[in-house]
Amino acid sequence: MKIRIQTIAALFAIGVIGLIAAIGGLWVYVLATTRPLHPDPQKVPSVTSSAPRPKWTGAVEQGREIARVGLLDQNLPGLSVAVGIGGEVVWAEGFGFADLEDQRRVTPDTRFRAGEASKALTSAAVGLLLEQGKLKLDDEIQAYVPAFPKKPWPVTVRQLMGHLAGLRDDAGDEAWLSPCETTLEGLRLFADDKLLFEPGTRYHASSYGWILVSAAVEAAANQRFFRFMRSQIFEPLGMTATRPDSVSESIADRATFYFPRFAGDTRYGPESARRGDHSCYAGASAFLSTPSDLVRFGIAFNSGKLLQPATVTFLQTSLRLPSAEETGYGLGWNLETLPLAGQPARMAGHGTKADFIGGTTYLMTFPDRRIVVAVMSNTAFADARSVALKIAEVFAAQAAAVNEP
Repeated sequence: MKIRIQTIAALFAIGVIGLIAAIGGLWVYVLATTRPLHPDPQKVPSVTSSAPRPKWTGAVEQGREIARVGLLDQNLPGLSVAVGIGGEVVWAEGFGFADLEDQRRVTPDTRFRAGEASKALTSAAVGLLLEQGKLKLDDEIQAYVPAFPKKPWPVTVRQLMGHLAGLRDDAGDEAWLSPCETTLEGLRLFADDKLLFEPGTRYHASSYGWILVSAAVEAAANQRFFRFMRSQIFEPLGMTATRPDSVSESIADRATFYFPRFAGDTRYGPESARRGDHSCYAGASAFLSTPSDLVRFGIAFNSGKLLQPATVTFLQTSLRLPSAEETGYGLGWNLETLPLAGQPARMAGHGTKADFIGGTTYLMTFPDRRIVVAVMSNTAFADARSVALKIAEVFAAQAAAVNEP
């Protein structure tokens, strides 16, 4: 018996040592084969659509440096930035490559995957329907989507929008599914799952909940979801580059998408993201866009051009749990107070970091400062948020210097 135990222990030790050696060998291999995508910082290509107005020149120069540092430090294929001050886009520029193989440059017109920032766009659609009296947030979801099975507790539109409904999130490996012709087809991903908890009692982010929200928009509007978004939001706001992604279509100016090849860390270099179709995710994450279009949206959303001010405030107010604790999330918006040019500033935004079929986006709005920043990259796990915040900081300082209202 003693000999058997010693043998098992020895085999176990050998196995552990072998596993450690294998992981270490893989790490050494990855390090040895990692190459900087932009070895010469001075030769990083950039494309802008127009020269900035003189009063923003200093901020733009600082913003360019922040974008280049972010591109180089994170070893990203490409990065695109846009900034809005007041009611206009004051700077838009692309850096690096939209496609590494053919060295196609990122331009302000390059389309990236909006990822979870799509939820903010869908939030605006809900706001329009609320103002028109066509949708009620405290209705059970079955009032609009009867195909969704009843659960042990009622599930409301408000709970779905605020990530309080108890739905699980996707596991990160489900985007291989064939395209969805209708929003309702996306329900097959999760409709029969059990709820994780009683709705309203906990916060748990779920993109699946926003597929249901999209289906509710479709039903309340009596119009296909993507068509409603185009006619009621994108076209009126001049968001000409924003549209649903599709793996079956050749879409002009679409970036090639990448995924970190090791440990979810972009510094080790990218590999091509696997092909996948996001159409089943509808308003949760299915849109392509550009930073300029997202900035146009942010400007319009917060200025009252799209929705009434009371509706905007309502959508951008944090929900609370029964304990009275705020979730930090409204109805489609992440909400924080961040330091900006030496003063605390209210931020409402949305973004994604780990898009499992490639790409990273962050939309950041500071409604009280009338500043909007959007940063997009064509690789997953890029830190677009920190780049956006640093750029917002320099433009806030410049706005204060020129007394921009």
